[in-house]
Amino acid sequence: MAMSASAQLSKVVKRQYMELPQGDQVQAMYVWIDGTGEGLRCKTRTLDSEPKSIEDLPEWNFDGSSTYQSEGSNSDMYLIPSAMFRDPFRKDPNKLVLCEVLKYNRKPAETNHRHTCKKIMEMIDHQMPWFGMEQEYTILGTDGHPFGWPSNGFPGPQGPYYCGVGADKAYGRDIVEAHYRACLYAGVKICGTNAEVMPAQWEFQIGPCEGIRMGDHLWAARFILHRVCEDFGVVASFDPKPIPGNWNGAGCHTNFSTKEMREDGGLKCIEECIDKLGKRHNYHIRAYDPKGGLDNARRLTGHHETSNIHEFSAGVANRGASIRIPRTVGQEKKGYFEDRRPSANCDPYAVTEALIRTCLLDEEGDEPVDY
Repeated sequence: MAMSASAQLSKVVKRQYMELPQGDQVQAMYVWIDGTGEGLRCKTRTLDSEPKSIEDLPEWNFDGSSTYQSEGSNSDMYLIPSAMFRDPFRKDPNKLVLCEVLKYNRKPAETNHRHTCKKIMEMIDHQMPWFGMEQEYTILGTDGHPFGWPSNGFPGPQGPYYCGVGADKAYGRDIVEAHYRACLYAGVKICGTNAEVMPAQWEFQIGPCEGIRMGDHLWAARFILHRVCEDFGVVASFDPKPIPGNWNGAGCHTNFSTKEMREDGGLKCIEECIDKLGKRHNYHIRAYDPKGGLDNARRLTGHHETSNIHEFSAGVANRGASIRIPRTVGQEKKGYFEDRRPSANCDPYAVTEALIRTCLLDEEGDEPVDY
């Protein structure tokens, strides 16, 4: 299996430099979403002291013509610090800084979905919306071949790999463990992980997070995963159907609740929301992957624990439905529901915003309302 040349460099040699004192100065790595809507970019600047809040971080800029975000004749884009985490690679006092991107005219870039998501979340913050997102991904070699798969064939059929243990069932656990610990160090609200149905496919869960923090923490966790994989010389893919045929795809199941849903009798509110979602299926499909539903069309076939992309369905404990109500929620008559439609490469800002617009703002039709 192909691995990157960078992974062959001596980490022991690097360590002697990383252990050098840095005085009072701090390295801040600014991270942003590029023009694809799913790729991440980063660059680092030096600060004279450790920032204690977002307000302590300066705005910055970058060349948008090299990130699919502008033309070369007018390429400066602005980086607006939006969320800050501890840096698990350089360690304290250094920081990871998640940024929004603004164009030359200070308007949000096309793939800056955080801007409108934040505005929508502020409109309903009294309802205390909680989210939890289950991020599936596949570990690949640099040649795109799944990690641990035979070079000229396939592993045994699906069945023994989900939550599997053993060298013949769990492919790449070192990466998973490194990512988990790095997220905990960074302050990312990771709450679990497990091996998935397809070999070399894994999942981690982020949440519960309230409002805009859901998108912030999932994007931070994705960035950390990419950096961990870089160190190991492999690639993390969020493609929703990385291997065609009789293999599971990769989604980002999204669990959602409000204060009313979590209280006694909340099942009524959950059922009302599901009814609203059923009337706006096409709008959500468009919002649930960066290509307006084209990526998800390869995954949502009605097979491999998915619903059909053209049909809306809901059910208790049904993993073949668009919306699943967990069995315990059905029994206790309160809790949350799971939207199983978002693809692995979805933008969590777009997904959570869409849920709020339909379920809490009572929007209808195929287009979002401009407030």
